[in-house]
Order: sequence, then structure tokens, then C-alpha cells
Amino acid sequence: MLLWAPQALLALLLPVLLPQGEARRRGGLQAHNTSRPALWRLSDHLLTNYKKGVRPVRDWRRPTTISIDVIVYAILNVDEKNQVLTTYIWYRQYWTDEFLQWNPEDFDNITKLSIPTDSIWVPDILINEFVDVGKSPDIPYVYVQHHGEVQNYKPLQVVTACSLDIYNFPFDVQNCSLTFTSWLHTIQDINISLWRLPEKVKFDKSVFMNQGEWELLAVLTQFREFSMESSSCYAEMKFYVVIRRRPLFYAVNLLLPSIFLMVMDIVGFYLPPESGERVSFKITLLLGYSVFLIIVSDTLPATAIGTPLIGVYFVVCMALLVISLAETILIVRLVHKQDLQQPVPAWLRRLVLERISLLLCLGEQPPSHRCPAASQTSKTDDCPDVGNHCGHLGGPRDVDKIPKGKDSPPPPPREASLAVRGLLQELASIRHFLEKREESREVARDWLRVGSVLDRLLFRIYLLAVLAYSVTLVTLWSIWQYS
Repeated sequence: MLLWAPQALLALLLPVLLPQGEARRRGGLQAHNTSRPALWRLSDHLLTNYKKGVRPVRDWRRPTTISIDVIVYAILNVDEKNQVLTTYIWYRQYWTDEFLQWNPEDFDNITKLSIPTDSIWVPDILINEFVDVGKSPDIPYVYVQHHGEVQNYKPLQVVTACSLDIYNFPFDVQNCSLTFTSWLHTIQDINISLWRLPEKVKFDKSVFMNQGEWELLAVLTQFREFSMESSSCYAEMKFYVVIRRRPLFYAVNLLLPSIFLMVMDIVGFYLPPESGERVSFKITLLLGYSVFLIIVSDTLPATAIGTPLIGVYFVVCMALLVISLAETILIVRLVHKQDLQQPVPAWLRRLVLERISLLLCLGEQPPSHRCPAASQTSKTDDCPDVGNHCGHLGGPRDVDKIPKGKDSPPPPPREASLAVRGLLQELASIRHFLEKREESREVARDWLRVGSVLDRLLFRIYLLAVLAYSVTLVTLWSIWQYS
């Protein structure tokens, strides 16, 4: 009986004591939880049972929409030879993670939380044109909003392949694309959209470094769906980065020296064609231009699929200098003085000295009036200087035939007649030499007239060719620069 009384008392008090102990234990746990920081509690709440390998949707039939945005910060390098563009961009993307949602009132009104990127699901959005891994900083965190929106911001150094057209160098405009797409997931799982309006993306230059060689014109956007297989369809977002080269550096260092050398070549035509200085001057210009091309060869862009127009311009300028040198050699050869030079043919005289001179508004060239060499040597009466000697003292026989009168002096002795005959022969040879020299001089003057007229004709043709070529290039480059 005594043992039964305590057991009955314990049975009566046990239902009362157990609720009180449970209440104390719960109160202690709640006190412990409220003492922890709200960020800890929220992080544990979100990541305790989170599966980062599963696409964050409650209904697997609904795709996850990834909104992306690109802001160009700088153009680092344009490699024309390898067809590679290196840019530095600010890349932003956000999506909704249905497993990362909470009530802010339960966690000290926290509406945004930064958590490690490695702890949650991240879409496999890549750039199709990637050819090399750039030196991009690693951003290990993302922002998560209380309604499940995940914001992933990161700067990227993008090394991409681009079809660079250098024909218009240095007034070229390049259009390179950055194609963002999921490497694995189809459009039924991951869809891509644009974060901002296309107009705002197009003219956004707020952070662009605008002090380099390239100027950012616009960033165009385009959404496209494509399929690689009959049943697989993928979504992609293209960003077209349109840039233009600043041509001032190349115009000063490439075009101006070439223009100066061509101007000096044109000025060289004013040197007299009969002097040999023009040939040496043209050869010096040609050598100088060759050295100039060797120096600027590293500056010109080089590709295996095409040559820039400025390279064609340099080659044509070199060809014009060679043509100018060849024309100078031809003219110098025509006007070169030599004793064995043939007289100017009659057809060439009529063509050059009459028709071409009239065409060039030079006036008709004065014809040369000279006696033929044969008549001058045969007829001694044509020359007034020694005509008296030729007519009256033609030889010793004429002296013997002088009529002898009573009062006439006696004839000179035989030795005197021989001396006079020798003197007359010397005078005749001197006269013949002077006539030959005058004839050669007249032939040289005729060739000089012909060479001068031809030189002016070729100079004007050369000048017209240079002007037409220059106007064509300036027009093309102006159209390309302001297009």
C-alpha cells in the first residue's frame, strides 16, 4: 500500500509536468535562433536542401528565361592577320530561381542576398565566337532577390573570331558579332531574352573608353532561333559591335609622305630634258619610295584573303614613278647630242612639231632653214665668207690662165702657187668641218624641239593620270569614312 501511493501521485503529476518542459525547450530554441544573424539564418534556409544540379523550376514543362545585357567598355585589340577581335565588356544576366524565394518579414526584412555562385544553379550561356580565354576577373558571388530573381554581373575580356574587312583601311568600319546561347539546353529548357530595350543598347556609350584607335558606333541586337537537328531548337542572342577606325595616324604617317614624294616627282618634270640631272633625280625618288614602303610594311594590315586599297595605292604610286623614270630616259635619249644622230624624219616632224604642238597650244614650232650638206660642199658660191677665194682663186691652174698684158705683173713663181693651193685646201676643209658641225647642231636642235614637245605631252598625260587616280581614291575614302 505504501509503494502504491507514490506511483499514483506520479501518474497524476506527469501530464502536467511534460507540457511545461516542452514549452521551456521550445522557448530555448527560439531564443537561440533569434540570437543568430539574419543572413546566416536566411542562407541556411535557402541552401540547406538546395540541389544546384537541377534546373530551378517547379514545373519542368516551363522554360527558364535568361535575360542578358552587354555594355562595351573598351576595344583592346583588332588582329587583322588572325581575324581576331579582343574586347572588354560588362556582361549582365538574370533569371528566376523558384527554389530561392523567402518572406522578408521572417528574416529581418532582408530582400536581397549575395551568395556564392558555386552554390546555386547557373545557366551555361556561352559566346559562340570564343577562340581564347581572356584575362577576366573571377566574380564569385551573385545577388538573389526575395522573389527568386538571380542577378549575375561580371566583366569579361572577350577574344572572339571576326571576319575583318580591311579593304577600306584606314577608313574601315568593322562589324563583329557576339552570339550568346546555351551550349546544351534547348529552347524548351532555356530561353534567352534582352534585358533592356534595343534602342538603349544600341547607343549606350556611357562606359566606353573613347581614347583609342577605334570608335564605337553602335551595338545592334538580334534574337534568333536555330536548329541543328530536326527535333532540337536553340535560342541565341546576337550583339553586333560596330566600330570604326580613326584614320588620322595613318593619314599622317602613310598617305602624306607618299603624296609628298609624288608631288616631287611631278615637279621633277620641270628640269630641262637635255640635262642629265632629271634621270638621277627620278632614280633617287624611286629609291626613296622603296625605302618608305619597307618602313611602312609592318604598319599595313596583312591578311591571306585580300589586300587593302592603300596597299594597291602604294603599288600604283611605285608603278607611276617607274613610268615617270622610263619617260625621262626616253626623252633624254631623244635630245642627247651626238654626231652620228640621224635627222628628224619628215613624218615625225609633221606629227610632233605641227599637230601635237597645236594640240598642246604651244604654237607651231619654227622650222629649221639650213642648206643640205651635199649642196653646200659642191657649190662654193653659197657661202659668202669664202666666196671670193672660191670664185677667183680656185686653184693654181686658174692662176696660170690669167691673161697677160704688157703692163701686167709677172706671174708668181711655182712655189707661191703651190702655197696658195695648199692654203685654199685648208680653208676648204675648215669650211667643210664648220658646215658639218652646224649641220649636227641643227639636227640636235630639231631633236630637242621634238623631245620638248613630247616631254610636255607625256607630262600632261602623266599629270592627268595622277590626278584622276587621286580623285578616285579621295572620293572612295570619303564615301567610306562618312557612310
